[in-house]
Amino acid sequence: MMIDSAVLKLLRLDHYNTTQSSAGGGGCSSASTFKIASRLNDGTEQLYFMKTGQGKDAEIMFKGEHASLEAIHSIVPTLCPNSFGCGKFASQSSTYFLVTEYLQLTSRSAATSSTPSLASKLAKLHTTPAPIPEGFDEPMFGFPVTTCCGDTPQDNSFKRSWADFYANNRLRFILHHAEKSNGIDKDLHNLVETTASKVVSRLLGDSHLNNGKLISPVVVHGDLWSGNAGVGRIGTKDGDVEDVVYDPSACYAHNEFEIGIMKMFGGFGGSFLKEYHALCPKAEPVDEYDDRIALYELYHHLNHYALFGGSYRSGAISIMKKLVTKYGDSQA
Repeated sequence: MMIDSAVLKLLRLDHYNTTQSSAGGGGCSSASTFKIASRLNDGTEQLYFMKTGQGKDAEIMFKGEHASLEAIHSIVPTLCPNSFGCGKFASQSSTYFLVTEYLQLTSRSAATSSTPSLASKLAKLHTTPAPIPEGFDEPMFGFPVTTCCGDTPQDNSFKRSWADFYANNRLRFILHHAEKSNGIDKDLHNLVETTASKVVSRLLGDSHLNNGKLISPVVVHGDLWSGNAGVGRIGTKDGDVEDVVYDPSACYAHNEFEIGIMKMFGGFGGSFLKEYHALCPKAEPVDEYDDRIALYELYHHLNHYALFGGSYRSGAISIMKKLVTKYGDSQA
């Protein structure tokens, strides 16, 4: 299989000693994946992983994933593959690509007790303040580029307030996408508006969350369900087998936002959260933790409804009715 010259240029590889083969699924509806193997001058083999896709949507998605992997890898290098870059094929101007370290996934039983756990790695990520974005002089919620959760390109424009970001860049934003995909649903629309205007301000308001001590934005994976986490070796056949994540949709957020989709699809048990919160404590008020996680889970129900329709609407409605009943008449 011929390797495009733009990929060879990015990786500084010799096409005579480099091969490309299919690597299965691509982590979204439209991507294809490939394994690149190159024989180096010292006789060793270097492996790479490549995604390809068509058109502007693929360009946006790969730029976001590249920046997401860089953001995570810069804080916890063993948590995810590093990205070498993304770009456009020289031979096909409508084909875009992303190249990362190769991740050889294996069975969970192959992991060793000497390597850090996923909970400890995630806690490290979530207790490290996110970088201050270029052009700002203080921490911000958002991300420098658009990232895609599934196939949804997200609005990551920066906000100083987490409540503002979550209400507008996540809930109202995804409601708009859901209405474009499925039509306007008055009941759903009104519940999202009430949740965004009243429940978010009550649970996440700057003067309330963390007892009024402003929370620090941290890098979150953003789409951390069990299908985007595993056990494997990054980059080398001789490396340690350890817990890893992939296919991120990062932003600078409240760390507890990460747990919403983890709760939605399961796969992370009570022992995981116990270890995680021993290292990264729940925000105050602790007795509202479960409701905050439900509020964060809501976004992913709405996103799945926007993407797939069907039963995800009922999950979103159920969460909002419970939260609105409890907090809808409260003062922020």
